[in-house]
Amino acid sequence: MKFDHILEKRISVRSYDSRPIDKKDIIAICEAARLAPSACNSQTWRFIAVTDRQSIRKICHEAMRHVIPNRWIEQVPLLIIGCSQLDIIANRIGSRVTGIEYYQIDLGIAMEHMVLKATELGLGTCWIGWFNKDKLKKILNIPKKIKVSAMLAIGYPKEEPSKKRPRKPINKILFSEKWGKSF
Repeated sequence: MKFDHILEKRISVRSYDSRPIDKKDIIAICEAARLAPSACNSQTWRFIAVTDRQSIRKICHEAMRHVIPNRWIEQVPLLIIGCSQLDIIANRIGSRVTGIEYYQIDLGIAMEHMVLKATELGLGTCWIGWFNKDKLKKILNIPKKIKVSAMLAIGYPKEEPSKKRPRKPINKILFSEKWGKSF
């Protein structure tokens, strides 16, 4: 599959069938993340692959926020929990100097590599940021010093995904030389 086709095919999926994901595919998805760039090559990201049905059910019912509980997560065959190890020097010093949380950028790049690899493998994905981090850390025994930032649902779409949401035209997001000047 060509890269442009992968980009066009990727959508957020919230309905999955029950087929498990092969271990080799999980490793291929995480290998794509491992190859992502990071600030000072710090590679601060860490991932937890959750495939156990009881664990996923527990995350769904105990760690999801109540206003938008995202109960569809219960059917997902794989949840990837995106974490960052903040005691690495690039994160401690870099953010103090620049005010930029590099670990967040690094984790986002790595997890998007996962999304693109999963799409290439015929899997659907959905980013999840609406959860209770403390409850999730307790369920998965994640150490206090580790930052949990995102979850990624991955699985085989239950049905053919509906039409992709429209994207803004390039002239609305790309400027030339200065803000607001058409490219």
